[in-house]
Amino acid sequence: MEATQMLEVLEGGRRYDAVIAGRPISRRTFPVTNPATQNVFAHVTDCDAEDAILALRATESAFESWKQTTATYRAGLLKAWHAEIMRNQDALAHALSSEMGKPFTEARGEIAYAAAYVELYAEEATRVYGETFPSQHANKRLLASRQAVGPVYAITPWNFPAAMITRKVAPALAAGCTVIVKPAEQTPITALILASLWLAVGGPEGTLQVVTAADPLPVSKVMFDSPSIRKLTFTGSTPVGRKLYEQSARTLKRVSLELGGHAPFLIFEDADIDRAVHEVMLCKFRNAGQTCVCTNRIYVQRSIADKFAARLSEAVRNLKVGDPSRTDTQIGPLVDGDALAKVQRHVDDATSKGAKILVGGSSPGGLYYTPTVLSNVQPGMLILEEETFGPVAPLLVFDDEEEAIAKANDTPYGLAAYLYTRDLSRAMRVSERLEYGIVGVNDGAPSTAQAPFGGVKDSGLGREGGKWGLEEFLTIKFVSFALDS
Repeated sequence: MEATQMLEVLEGGRRYDAVIAGRPISRRTFPVTNPATQNVFAHVTDCDAEDAILALRATESAFESWKQTTATYRAGLLKAWHAEIMRNQDALAHALSSEMGKPFTEARGEIAYAAAYVELYAEEATRVYGETFPSQHANKRLLASRQAVGPVYAITPWNFPAAMITRKVAPALAAGCTVIVKPAEQTPITALILASLWLAVGGPEGTLQVVTAADPLPVSKVMFDSPSIRKLTFTGSTPVGRKLYEQSARTLKRVSLELGGHAPFLIFEDADIDRAVHEVMLCKFRNAGQTCVCTNRIYVQRSIADKFAARLSEAVRNLKVGDPSRTDTQIGPLVDGDALAKVQRHVDDATSKGAKILVGGSSPGGLYYTPTVLSNVQPGMLILEEETFGPVAPLLVFDDEEEAIAKANDTPYGLAAYLYTRDLSRAMRVSERLEYGIVGVNDGAPSTAQAPFGGVKDSGLGREGGKWGLEEFLTIKFVSFALDS
């Protein structure tokens, strides 16, 4: 079924059944709500432990044949999947926007970004090389090969319902792994459409399955208890990541964890202020601030702090807040009531402790929050201790390079950091000392499919993207041949 046909069903308010082990699961459902309207617009299958076991058996069976296919064959299917995703770009973007509130233009961009991972790993599939190396014995030949690690369980978040799936699934399939995806309960529809497109281009049954559930615990327990699932890949909060890490240890699963962030953005006094504002806007306000690499702390050198604050406030004031289905909307709603409450709590806490609202600072209704700039932000405020995940830009000042680096690193998180300077030597010095997995120098949006994505410290383990993302799904086998005399 094409994505556009699926959306006709969904927009009619009818249920959409998950397909597991090649057959539809047609029991109870749970509702999917549009954050912009707060109305239920679809129902999807509410899978349970029994369905998870069915998916597990199917992925075990499919792995035995999938791992034996050639890299060229897998690459061909991934190329076809990429083409089908792009052919349905608008339909997928509409589904994504409807279920999580991302403005349609941003949603189209995410679909292209998601497809880029599929295209990349279609190419990387044929570049999984082995090595031979010399032996000290004349009658021995030594080699190492890379093979699929095994069936994969992928848990994906709501803020990038397409890209977080393809960034995990495409390298896994390229490596010869089979995958079970458990998408966030807020955003299951994009995942279901992507899986249907994989099947439509000839992806074998059982190689990619999506298990949708309002309560993920019974489904996940099946996967964590099973020694057949050899790999966990998860994007989400640090507290949940820790629990999943512990559960994975019981069966010694390979683990990739992309967890929370608390990104600093350092603006030095030699910056082109207008360009620096532009990069901060890109970094802070896409997806209404609901990304793990959005800057959460903006440090500005004291000599330009007032000028930067005025320019940033002017740019933020001009952001268009509204219906995400409109092409001119730049800021859509937050994903749910809990997200809105957290943003308001952070702003209220900051203002009660002396922060000043330069622009925004309130909700106009529904799940929307007005893009906000805060000045006079100080240590001890919640916004400097927790990831806000909303359209709020807190401004702080620093006096010199050493102070800026120390403040930027003063966090248990280490996913992304940013700096703006025209001094090449400073850019190199600071980027080397920032304790983060990703650093953007004069670049507020550095993420790209061919680059490694991931963090250090409490921001996780492993990398996604590029050749590094493929290596996460491969294991090394050493073979020693003893020859006849």
